[in-house]
Amino acid sequence: MGIDLKAGGRRTGHNSRTAPVSKNVYVKLLEKLFAFLARRAESKFALTIVKRLRMSQINNPPISISRLSRYMKGKEGKTAVIVGAVTDDPRLLEIPQLTIAALRFTETARARIVKAGGECITLDQLALRTPKGSNTILLRGAKTARESVRHFGHRTTVTNPHPHDGVKPRVISKGRKFEKARGRRRSTGFKV
Repeated sequence: MGIDLKAGGRRTGHNSRTAPVSKNVYVKLLEKLFAFLARRAESKFALTIVKRLRMSQINNPPISISRLSRYMKGKEGKTAVIVGAVTDDPRLLEIPQLTIAALRFTETARARIVKAGGECITLDQLALRTPKGSNTILLRGAKTARESVRHFGHRTTVTNPHPHDGVKPRVISKGRKFEKARGRRRSTGFKV
């Protein structure tokens, strides 16, 4: 007997979500609203938002004001749409005037955007303004910005010194006795 591949054998856990896992009532209502728009208005924009509302939190990373302002340069008059959180960046001194639609804003981010003459709107307000997403820019944060991503890859060995260059080792402490010998110095075996 073989595997019935057509019936979905072997490939498990790769099915796309049909509803958000979040218990947040507002996220569920937003998903319903945009799913309706995607179906009845045949809007690809709404379909993308539905897909992102169903994603896990790791796949829906936050985006900072600084990154947002960089992406929106030269796109004045358009609305930035983020299916996730918008966070503040104290390193950014001047914020341009932006209209941003997002799931949520941090307090400081909202205050700074409004102070700069910008506007923070919710996704349901966006659906009323532009149901098909005209004059909008759909953005998302960097997925690889998490600290844990730095550790992803294979370990370094004598036979394979560069499997993924720059993979951060998981070290208990940064002292003299921790991962500072073989593989870390020329005098002791090899250096990566």
